[in-house]
Amino acid sequence: MAIAKVLGIETEYGITGGPDGDPVIASSILVNAFARNGETKVNWDFGDESPANDARHMPLLTSAAPMVESHLANTVLTNGARFYVDHAHPEYSSPECRTPLSGLLYDRAGEDVLLHAVRVANATSHDSPPITVYKNNSDGKGNSYGTHENYLVEREIPFPDIVRAIAPHLLSRQVILGAGKVGYETEYFDDLSPRFQLAQRSEFFEELVGLETTLKRPIVNTRDEPHGDPERFRRLHVIIGDANMSEVATFVKLGSTALLLAVLEDRGADVFPPMPRTPVRAVRAFGADLTLRQGQECVDGTTRSAWDYQDELWTLADRYVAGGDGAAVAPKAELQLLLTQWREMLDGVRDNRAAVADRVDWVAKLRLLNGFQERHNLNDEDPRLRAIDIQYHDIRPDKSLARRVGLRTLLKPEAIGEAFHKPPSDTRAYFRGRCIDKYPNEIVAANWDSIIFDLGVDPLHRVPMMDPLKGTAELLGDLLDNAANAEELLRALGTL
Repeated sequence: MAIAKVLGIETEYGITGGPDGDPVIASSILVNAFARNGETKVNWDFGDESPANDARHMPLLTSAAPMVESHLANTVLTNGARFYVDHAHPEYSSPECRTPLSGLLYDRAGEDVLLHAVRVANATSHDSPPITVYKNNSDGKGNSYGTHENYLVEREIPFPDIVRAIAPHLLSRQVILGAGKVGYETEYFDDLSPRFQLAQRSEFFEELVGLETTLKRPIVNTRDEPHGDPERFRRLHVIIGDANMSEVATFVKLGSTALLLAVLEDRGADVFPPMPRTPVRAVRAFGADLTLRQGQECVDGTTRSAWDYQDELWTLADRYVAGGDGAAVAPKAELQLLLTQWREMLDGVRDNRAAVADRVDWVAKLRLLNGFQERHNLNDEDPRLRAIDIQYHDIRPDKSLARRVGLRTLLKPEAIGEAFHKPPSDTRAYFRGRCIDKYPNEIVAANWDSIIFDLGVDPLHRVPMMDPLKGTAELLGDLLDNAANAEELLRALGTL
């Protein structure tokens, strides 16, 4: 039986401005500005980080794990999220969420976290260019940065089965979930020279399976770092995907992937469509195909376009839910919303793109670009088109073009405001966030798996959280309400 698909999104934001235009310094300023403004003071605990663990158990000698940058600004928020500097970008990692709608909510709250940090930083610094951040994945100069998703998976599922089942989805979902991009940035497309691509990330992937995330990027990442009990859980770390400005697209991205993983756990890998014979070529070709009709040969000798793959996968998910399954992903009403939006987006991009311009980012962006280009009689190489592309992803409400194209919303502003400060109630993020909010001066550090308390006398006390579904409001809400300090909390938990 499929296990609960606890999930979340890690978003690296594009950044400009700051002292000397240095993105590392500017990113650090943002994280520190947020902390100094009284939002959080708790550091990140790197003790449980193990990015070199490979799900294949015998990684290739050419694979290299991402470097852990423990010296850069890093903090934990009262909503259970992590806000830190990753390489040269500010990154917001959402707390663990129990459903796709919750995942959307906390991803959207992350935009407000960045916006708040930008406003605080710029208000207190007058000697350097103002900092601006963009929720995108490419700077137009050959540099790509990630929007990574995470899903809880049953440890007993063999990793090759995960690859076999989920790769067709990951390489084809860009037809409805891509954020769109003007032109291209890698030598792979010198011959095609596409004016516009469906997705920002697709051209940067170089192999089907691998451990790395910044070089030789794989369609299926093998990092085996469950952030939980390794005997029970696996965390599927998805690095191929765009940062969506559309709330519906983010919801469908999380929901469709989680639902197909549940299908895998309950039905096995054989029910999924066959892999393309050359997956890397397919993901690039699909991203450059505005007709959505160009097929790729599959390992069984058939030919499928990205749209064909998504149509088969939607049918597989729909039959799964119709059979009474899917509770591991979301309640019935949310599952129906997911399937309805997924289907409408899929049909719309093929048959009536105007009907889904309020949900599909690449359609909305292309419509905006085409209108501007025709109105001003611009050629395809005009730099103003790339400027529009980037401005679409500006998170400032008064500057963001995405906010002006009529994108459909699923969330209420008051819910986003609450998620800025408060954690989800139905995962262990509740315990983390509540502790940071209530006992900030008695916590040394925290991470996904544990919290380290300092009661003022040796030794420090680590409280493990190895099950993402423990530490909820239902289990610990009363205890947290009644414990006046960390010592009372730890005594009630039986850890002293």
